[in-house]
Amino acid sequence: MVSEGAAGRGTRTLRAEAALKALTGERESLERVRKVLEQALVFAGAHLAAVYTPGEDADLLCLVEAVGVPRSLYGVRESYLASGRSPAAEAHRTGRPVWLGPKELAARVPPRRVATLDFHLAVLPLRGSGGCLLAVTDDTSGFDGDARASLALIADAVAAPLPAASGEAGELPANAFSLAMDSGRVAVGDAILRLFGLSREEFDGKVETLLRLTVPEDLPALMSVVELDHMSIGDRELEFRILQPAGPPKWLRLRGRLLPGGEGRPARLVGTVDDTSELRSGLTDVARVQHLAATLATAGTVRDVSQAVVSALRRPLRADRIALAELEGDRLVVTVLDPPEPEAWPELWRREWRSEWPDAPVRAMPTLAAALREGRAQIWPAGTALEPALAEVGPGGLAVLPLPAGTRMAGACLIGWDTPHDFGPDERALLTASAGLAGQALLRAHAFDAEHELVGMLQRQLLPRRLPALPGAVAVARYLPATAGLEVGGDWYDVIPLPDHHLALVIGDVQGHSTAAATLMGQMRTALRAYAVEGHPPDVVVSHANRLLADLETDLFATCAYVDLDLESGSAWCVRAGHLPPVLRHPDGSTEIAESDGGPPLGVLPQADFPLSPLSLRPGTVVALTTDGLVESVDADIDTGMNRLARELGGCRVADLGAVADTLLGNAHRSDDVALLLLRYDGMASRPLRESWTVWRVPQAVGHARRFARRSLRSWGVPASDADAALLVVSELVTNALVHTEGQVRLSLTLVNHRLRIAVTDASPRTPVKPTSIGWEATGGRGILLVEAVSDAWGTVPVSGGKQVWSEIDLARGNPV
Repeated sequence: MVSEGAAGRGTRTLRAEAALKALTGERESLERVRKVLEQALVFAGAHLAAVYTPGEDADLLCLVEAVGVPRSLYGVRESYLASGRSPAAEAHRTGRPVWLGPKELAARVPPRRVATLDFHLAVLPLRGSGGCLLAVTDDTSGFDGDARASLALIADAVAAPLPAASGEAGELPANAFSLAMDSGRVAVGDAILRLFGLSREEFDGKVETLLRLTVPEDLPALMSVVELDHMSIGDRELEFRILQPAGPPKWLRLRGRLLPGGEGRPARLVGTVDDTSELRSGLTDVARVQHLAATLATAGTVRDVSQAVVSALRRPLRADRIALAELEGDRLVVTVLDPPEPEAWPELWRREWRSEWPDAPVRAMPTLAAALREGRAQIWPAGTALEPALAEVGPGGLAVLPLPAGTRMAGACLIGWDTPHDFGPDERALLTASAGLAGQALLRAHAFDAEHELVGMLQRQLLPRRLPALPGAVAVARYLPATAGLEVGGDWYDVIPLPDHHLALVIGDVQGHSTAAATLMGQMRTALRAYAVEGHPPDVVVSHANRLLADLETDLFATCAYVDLDLESGSAWCVRAGHLPPVLRHPDGSTEIAESDGGPPLGVLPQADFPLSPLSLRPGTVVALTTDGLVESVDADIDTGMNRLARELGGCRVADLGAVADTLLGNAHRSDDVALLLLRYDGMASRPLRESWTVWRVPQAVGHARRFARRSLRSWGVPASDADAALLVVSELVTNALVHTEGQVRLSLTLVNHRLRIAVTDASPRTPVKPTSIGWEATGGRGILLVEAVSDAWGTVPVSGGKQVWSEIDLARGNPV
């Protein structure tokens, strides 16, 4: 008596044989090979299937076609030496199949070739024509007897006959193309020219001519297919849009594969381009699995994976609702509900929408818990007795797909129908294949999300939490990370308040996207702030940062723009180190790109010069500093982008500077990080009064300083009763500087808004120390205590070549000035 499992396996082999017979009548073509290989995904449970044949070099097995998930996930290569030790070479030479599990692979695959060896590999020789069929599965049980029999049938079918894979020059099929990867020259069939609205006479043979007609938003994805580096990791299919003279864009589908070059011949990308609307009517379940695999290969986040699964399953299955949930511990956390409206889901779900669902314990649904334990897709037709939380999801039929990821379950997908639904064998195969792909993708995306959050937190910690409030100016900043990729970028900005109502605006970009770039960015931001606060002029600040970066002996460099602005006068000095110039928007709405001489990027030349360039700001002027991610893209160079930025800035209403920043970032391409720093100079409503005096080291130096201070305060209208405390502070600070330091001493007085600031600068870096206690017999040490007693605030700051001790007195407490 044949067991139920054996009967099931035999039936699967017979179905595979019938499907392959239906393809034998097709003419010799790569499309036939693709269709034959696709049967391995359905009937053998493979996640990847590929065929290799001897190339022009008889000792080289070259890839002819592959279907399924990207080859890079398993370290499958474009070619293998026929005389080598690879499983493909062994099957080709010996004519015998090779079956390898994780343990055998660990003994044969070189270290670090792939991220994991938790899969099974099968290689079957191709009789007659030479070469081999390669298949991979993530199923922990590997290829069972029925799967092996199906692979043997597929190997026989794919070998007779194999099409030529050279793709050399000749008349191309109407929907085919051949692109030389070194020159960008492309040969295309007449059907492709018709799709792009070009005649044979109008087409110049350049791939740029076709890319120019692509919808800009789709261009980065298309470039990822036609660039050599991306093709080497297995991207070979996508849909994109092209512009039409009238009406909405047209959707096209590109399928391509990379043919390696050699002996002076360039690598070439060959494939087909078709109108998507023509393909959808004949789209098979196998094609849907393949399309889902390609989509999941590029899905970065958990939500991207969930949306891809929903798009691939709900419409083809004509389902009424679908939910995808992650398994976290013993709870299911829903990531996507389609349709998203609560009214479309059971009353129990709506009633517990915020508590039980979408965060539900698995034990609350025993049927679902059993399906997750078994790890197999479960299908219940209409009328099956289920718990209410599940029965109402699909009264006409319910499918539960556990999403396996290695040795654990990543989650579950629930698909429900309202009317009785007939589950055919093809539908079951589609559900099973989709579940395996989705589980692995969900696990990768969950790790991606966690790392992306960590990267985002690191980036936020390295940038300023908030910008300071400024007298006579308003500053806002924005940072947008790139949407492609995971690594943190090196863009930064800073606003540094300086003494005497000066302000430093800084923006920079460290080369690359990596943790090293982010770390170096934090070091450069800290260094520039430290040098600026010390009181160095702008060119010296940038020179010090340049020497610091050179001394770090890193392979990275950084660009930087530094603007020192005097908020009292509106005058500014700009220093550029390989960075973009500031863009100025004047009060009349005109704009100006402040082009000026600049130095090289930081860290390139240790002794480089960084020239100063003057800027003059009138009240109402806006200064914009940005990184190249905002102005440079694949379809526009930096000059074009800078002109566009100036034009858009000129058209903005600058009353709300935050809205201006959001508007400017609205057109960012996000292929690179973007930092934007805006400052509107309004002018100070109350200009400070300033006087300064160099204290000469003569016997009556303190008396001269007091007389200078008295004359200055009298000229400012400060009553004598309020000046006494200030003169006492002047005496004590000047005396301390003369007694305890050497070199020049300078006294500065500033009066703004009834607040008097007294500052004494000397050449010693030592900070004055307030004594903890003073005895009656002590002859000194009381000066700092007196300064503290009569001042509203006092302190010391390092400056270039020494320090500055300052005191502030609020004159409004006495008679107002």
